Amino acid sequence: MVAKILVLNGPNLNLLGTREPDVYGHETLAGIEAATRKRAKGLGLTVEFRQTNTEGELVDWVQQAKGDADLLLVNAGAYTHTSVALLDALKASDLPVIEVHLSNIHQREEFRHHSYVSKAALGMICGFGGFGYEMAIEAAAGILKNKA
Repeated sequence: MVAKILVLNGPNLNLLGTREPDVYGHETLAGIEAATRKRAKGLGLTVEFRQTNTEGELVDWVQQAKGDADLLLVNAGAYTHTSVALLDALKASDLPVIEVHLSNIHQREEFRHHSYVSKAALGMICGFGGFGYEMAIEAAAGILKNKA
């Protein structure tokens, strides 16, 4: 059976390519998704990729992932720094979680240094742009191999 990774993207990530390119670069979310899918396929994994600007929908997706996905890869955007609801859902999912961010959140504004997602994540990859998603897929492959 092929392991499934659910990739969840939070608010404003749909604006990649045009939003603050000095911070987030010129990659689009569609481009990141294509590269992520290619890397996952090469490792024998499947990927489901989603984006929402709504906190409740993100929480719903995490809750629905239990029993459907093998691992969550999460870029919660601004909800990273604000959402206890997302943290609670991630912890309740009992799924391995990898946190990813395009920018290095620790080099940015002070409020971005705190991550609720990190409290549920096995690890975080940040600061490598869209390539961070590919790095996270590589990490996921190792985690799932060791889990099996």
